[in-house]
Amino acid sequence: MSGQSAGTGGGAATAAGTGNIGLLDSALARARSENRAALVGYLPAGFPTVDGGVRACVTLLESGCDVVEVGLPHSDPVLDGPVIQTADDIALRGGVRIADVVRTVREAHAATGKPVLCMTYWNPVDRYGVERFAAELAEAGGAGCILPDLPVEESGPWRRAAEEHGLATVFVVAPSSRDERLAKITEAGSGFVYAASLMGVTGTRESVGREAQDLVARTKATTALPVCVGLGVSNAEQAEEVAQFADGVIVGSAFVKQLLAHGDDLEAGLAGVKALAGELAEGVRRRVG
Repeated sequence: MSGQSAGTGGGAATAAGTGNIGLLDSALARARSENRAALVGYLPAGFPTVDGGVRACVTLLESGCDVVEVGLPHSDPVLDGPVIQTADDIALRGGVRIADVVRTVREAHAATGKPVLCMTYWNPVDRYGVERFAAELAEAGGAGCILPDLPVEESGPWRRAAEEHGLATVFVVAPSSRDERLAKITEAGSGFVYAASLMGVTGTRESVGREAQDLVARTKATTALPVCVGLGVSNAEQAEEVAQFADGVIVGSAFVKQLLAHGDDLEAGLAGVKALAGELAEGVRRRVG
């Protein structure tokens, strides 16, 4: 994959650590035991600044998110729509590096005790070094990695490193995935399955649901892993809708929009993130049955 990504940051790889896949499993199981969907938030590291991004991720976890995904900014984020592309661009122009991504994971987890994953395209991990990246993510307390563009057929080296370091490997499935393909992907994954509810790129939508519900049902037929739905949820009503059939509701662009809307006023942006997380947390708890 071409395109710039967060730089390496220098320094040798840390000693092998134990990641928090167990903490992720427990968080999703706890939500299920409470008869609700988990709320999974997403924000890119380094946005609006590295320190601001850390605070934003902590805010998500303190305001109702069960899990947070920390994005590794990339200049060619093929899955992401214009909102996240804008945030990635701000982070990259601010000089964010992989060390900052790892720091964001570490500090968000340390502040809350909750599971934190990294979401990244494969190219930066491959360039950085698979073993090195897995070791540093685990040492920081990371729970795993979401790799939207890594084909399962080419994922062996990463999955071996992830298993060694106690990290989940979360793959993305889409409505276009055939049933045989779904089975192959879910067999290789761990933690949960990320179900992209719509064809296309991320971003808030007027409606999520029909394709997502079908995709979740087809995915669940192949695996016991929780299935979490992303791409499109932006308000409590949509979160409630998705929570009726999914194990988790993933929200990213709507949180990024809160920070973008307030520009340089970080405190106002964090207040918006906090309010939205609280509303979404209420939405996933309105699960019926």
